[in-house]
Amino acid sequence: MTISVRIPTQLRPLAGGQSTVAVDGSTVGEALKSLEAAHPGFEDRLFDETGKLRRFVNVFVAEEDIRFLDGLETPVADGATLSIVPAVAGG
Repeated sequence: MTISVRIPTQLRPLAGGQSTVAVDGSTVGEALKSLEAAHPGFEDRLFDETGKLRRFVNVFVAEEDIRFLDGLETPVADGATLSIVPAVAGG
């Protein structure tokens, strides 16, 4: 299944400057592994040493936060859009 992954500005250099990348996968986790295979460097930025998404990385399927779905096991349909949204801090 082909999924579009929206890449945030600060991670676009890893994707050759692209704002959207097409990857394969039937779950969020598979899609993110495909993203890493096609554009090395994402894994270190998205995952901690235990293989879990970093606290400050939010991933959405359509408009749904995967933390409130099935996490990395959340299924994605062909043609779905996955958005990587880093948390923003400030004051």
